[in-house]
Amino acid sequence: MKIGLQLPWFNWPGGDAVIGPRLAEIGRAADEAGFASIWVMDHFYQMEMAGGPDEPMLEGYSALSYLAAVTTRPRLGTLVTGVIYRHPGLLIKAATTLDVLSGGRAYLGLGAGWYEREARGLGFPFPPTKERFAMLEEMLQLAHHMWAGRREPFTSAHYQLAEPIVNPMPLSRPHPPIMIGGMGERKTLRLVAQYADACNLFARAGVDTLRQKLDVLRAHCDDLGRDYDAIEKTTLDSVNLAPGAQTAADVIAKCRELAALGVSHAIFNMPNAQDIAPLETFGREIIPAVAEF
Repeated sequence: MKIGLQLPWFNWPGGDAVIGPRLAEIGRAADEAGFASIWVMDHFYQMEMAGGPDEPMLEGYSALSYLAAVTTRPRLGTLVTGVIYRHPGLLIKAATTLDVLSGGRAYLGLGAGWYEREARGLGFPFPPTKERFAMLEEMLQLAHHMWAGRREPFTSAHYQLAEPIVNPMPLSRPHPPIMIGGMGERKTLRLVAQYADACNLFARAGVDTLRQKLDVLRAHCDDLGRDYDAIEKTTLDSVNLAPGAQTAADVIAKCRELAALGVSHAIFNMPNAQDIAPLETFGREIIPAVAEF
């Protein structure tokens, strides 16, 4: 099993002036500890449950490009980009640029988007759910089109690209892994089976729910003739490695449960990542232990 790090908070002691150097310090520490991936949310406002717009939030691809320059090994991605936030041609170009500049370490994380206040606040379109999922599927089709090197026009219900050229092409082969985040059984997991290289599920839903979602994904794969085992199963969870909270043994036990379900990449965020010590604990105790799962 691989371990990833998500960074959803930037309200670190010292204020806005320390965000850049502290992010670099965290990135280097995560690299040294052996984290397989580093992720940021692709939001422009902090989420309501984490303090809302009064808390700092970085633009995702700028932050990932910065992390690419201070790390050498972890893959980098957004967890995940709402399809409404960027025209798909621009998004594919941004993900390709990240892949090239990082030496082939990008993921393309995608979802239908959900944060209406953020969209309305900054003037992004926020169509109904059904339309956002239609846009997501067209985005996925376009990613495969462009990363296959096809330059003929791409036309769909929402997007028209006369010359969908991407140059340079990504270094990842055949292309940066496409991850879809979400647990919807009828739409999201069907899109994973049809178009994606990885899925991301919420570990806090519990073992029984995760098993159900993976069974649904397997059924979609069977219907579409897709190899279920070819899809990377990832999860997102929170952990607080601090006195009186959780321990390394707790995290290892959780990872063992996830591995038994077929999860091969467990991603964690933590409220005290900026203290660096929790990252070092992962590198010293957790990452070597779960590598055996």
